[in-house]
Amino acid sequence: MAGWVDPDDPVLSAVTGLARELADPVRLTALQLLAAEGPHTMIQLADAIGVSAPRLGNHLTRLRAAGLVAVEHTGRHAVYRLGRADLGDVLTVLSRYAANTDLEPTGRPTSAVDIAHTCYDHAAGRLGVSVFGMLVERSALQPPTGGGDELTLGHDLSAFASLGVDAAAIDPGRRKLATACLDKTHRLPHLGGALGQAVLDAFIADDLVRRREDSRELLLTGAGRRRLPTLVPGFAL
Repeated sequence: MAGWVDPDDPVLSAVTGLARELADPVRLTALQLLAAEGPHTMIQLADAIGVSAPRLGNHLTRLRAAGLVAVEHTGRHAVYRLGRADLGDVLTVLSRYAANTDLEPTGRPTSAVDIAHTCYDHAAGRLGVSVFGMLVERSALQPPTGGGDELTLGHDLSAFASLGVDAAAIDPGRRKLATACLDKTHRLPHLGGALGQAVLDAFIADDLVRRREDSRELLLTGAGRRRLPTLVPGFAL
């Protein structure tokens, strides 16, 4: 009878194999982007991560061999996506584990910008991530599947209403209604698209946060410090 540490054990082999692939920052970040924001070309991934395409290509080849990414050719472009739908859940759990420490994942103390800042026209940082998590938890949004960057509304929009947003009445025009945008610091998605803008606009209209003219930081007001942890469970100052 084999012992607990059996190198031929399929479960141990799968877990240790995945751990080896996730141990490299470039491979981990590529998988996180694909999980949160959907398929990317190699150039899009390289630009987002900040590495050269040849360097990223070596990592993508390794991830393909491990079955963690798949590639489809569209014209002259190779488009990469997650190779397994359940990989997104693993990456989310790991990012939440990293957040439950005294220091942020970057290894530096939490700053005001980490707590709340803008990403284009929507809220990011701990506030944005917490809003996204609450909306998914309360079935107002379907979580990202890695299949595309546009999100599907859930069956219960009351969570949006609690934030001051009538999600059913939003007309996105030419832009997408809701997208997942990977937060650079927290490595979890926050809400973009027309709904992301609407949530931030509602926070500003209620004087829960204010924009800083000289930076992307969002300033939490006294009312925001009192009300946001109640409105957005999981958001802690």
